[in-house]
Amino acid sequence: MTTDPRIIRILTVDDHPTFRRGLATLVAAEPDMILVAEASSGREAVQQFRVHRPDITLMDLQMPEMSGLDAIITIRSEFPEARIIVLTTYIGDVQILRALKAGARAYLLKNLLHKELLDAIRAVFTGRKTFSIEASSELAEHATDEALTAGEISVLRLIAAGNANKQIADQLSISEDTVKGRVKNILSKLGANDRAHAATIGIKRGIFDL
Repeated sequence: MTTDPRIIRILTVDDHPTFRRGLATLVAAEPDMILVAEASSGREAVQQFRVHRPDITLMDLQMPEMSGLDAIITIRSEFPEARIIVLTTYIGDVQILRALKAGARAYLLKNLLHKELLDAIRAVFTGRKTFSIEASSELAEHATDEALTAGEISVLRLIAAGNANKQIADQLSISEDTVKGRVKNILSKLGANDRAHAATIGIKRGIFDL
């Protein structure tokens, strides 16, 4: 294990081996970086972090066993100084805010140029935060939106799964009138035309996972 404080020690976390190989190749070409470990799930990420204590962790969000978000929360609870960069294909503002609240230092899209990723790794290593242009725009666009309540999110998730009001009422043990009230609030808050549109917006913004 390298002990040179100038070398950035990196852990990559992604359930796609091809993407991890690409990151490994990218890091290997940089004189100030070294890949110390890889993980294919959130649970494995926590284990590898405990063993290697990397300077930077590149974390995907959508993974089996344990999500990237849950892995960030777990790692940061044990290691508050952990510097974690979210590297994902998902750009919903609610998901971005959850990642930042969990302690992520950067939020980047996987399709960004290699130089941008390397610059972000070095920036976070020196204590700065960084966001892709798309992530910053998404946050700005919805900055003044009224958030859905937990109850409204539960209803929206069941709408997306194809449930009618009566089915939703039965599953949540609430009245149909309560469901109708929540649906009305959901449509208003999201600026949605109908239930299907609301579900689409909910998925796009990362308000819930299917």
